[in-house]
Amino acid sequence: MILLAASNPDLINFVLLGITVIVIGVILRYFRQPYIIAYILAGVMMGEHGMRLITDEKAIHNMGEFGLILLLFFIGMEISLPNLVKNWKVPTFGTVSQILGSIILVAILGWLYDWNTNQIIVLGFITSLSSSAVVFKLLQDNNEFNTEIGQNVISILLMQDILIVPMLIITNHLGGSVPGTNEVLLQIIGGVFIVGLIIWLIKKEKFTIPFIENLKDDHELQVLVAFIFCFGFALLTAFFGLSAALGAFVGGIFVNAANSSAWFHDSLHSFRVVFVALFFISIGMLIDVGFLITNWQIVLSLLLVVYIGNHFVNSVVLHYFGRNWKRSIYGGALLAQIGELSFILASVAFYASIISDFEYQLTVITISLTLLISPFWINLTKRIMKM
Repeated sequence: MILLAASNPDLINFVLLGITVIVIGVILRYFRQPYIIAYILAGVMMGEHGMRLITDEKAIHNMGEFGLILLLFFIGMEISLPNLVKNWKVPTFGTVSQILGSIILVAILGWLYDWNTNQIIVLGFITSLSSSAVVFKLLQDNNEFNTEIGQNVISILLMQDILIVPMLIITNHLGGSVPGTNEVLLQIIGGVFIVGLIIWLIKKEKFTIPFIENLKDDHELQVLVAFIFCFGFALLTAFFGLSAALGAFVGGIFVNAANSSAWFHDSLHSFRVVFVALFFISIGMLIDVGFLITNWQIVLSLLLVVYIGNHFVNSVVLHYFGRNWKRSIYGGALLAQIGELSFILASVAFYASIISDFEYQLTVITISLTLLISPFWINLTKRIMKM
């Protein structure tokens, strides 16, 4: 073991990380809590701000991004596109309401902490985005994916993923950096391409991918082809300056429409489990316990603003569109946390000098904590609503 550790010190650290996840996971399973919490806690314990056994956060985060892409690809393979498009009012009004509500609530908090207008707008953007990774995982685990509230929540999350582009443009503009014409044009072309593909899939309904039947009994080629479809679509949207995860989701919808999702699912399922775990571990590594203890008051204030504000706004929107209060409040709980795309907005705002280093650290730890708390919040809401 000593010789092994000396020749490849990262190997033993990854083994220890896996053991830590398993131990915490077994304990949480006894209390009927999701594995997401185990992944995040393992990241806290093993990372830079814990025992410092794994300090290459960038490598873990990059591998975790693969997990997010795989997760969205799997979600796309389970989506009924006609039903998703039919309810366009829910995601449109839901997302706009959440953004405006978040900005107003952050403005109230900003008045107490003397934040300027640009900081309030950007922090409002950051807190308005919910987590596709957390919500999709919990919906899958609870077999609520194809329920009415599950479909509505998913549609809101996808609209948020689309609106991240104008949010990034506005954030850059507030920092004095206006995107070039070519960059904006590329994003418009990408958006038109995605919309065109979705319209084609709706009209086509079902089709067959050429030569796909020839791979029916070749597992190795199935895995490689599935990887190409998943990450190929992700790469395509990333090229246009859009979310790579959004591209993977569209790729999943494409595969679903082609009646090929069964073996795609079987080929990539194990990879998804590993890389999704790494994604949440990378989130845990961002939680600085020392910073949290020192600044617990403002962190707690932000957490309350996020959870109460996001929960309330989304519950009202869902109820307005005909859902009963019990389901609407549960849907609001699902969307109450801050999402992983908010890390990108926070990073852009920091490098554009809109927020200071302190505010950046505050934002990162708040996002991370909402992801950690989210499963507890959702389960508590389900118990209160008796669902």
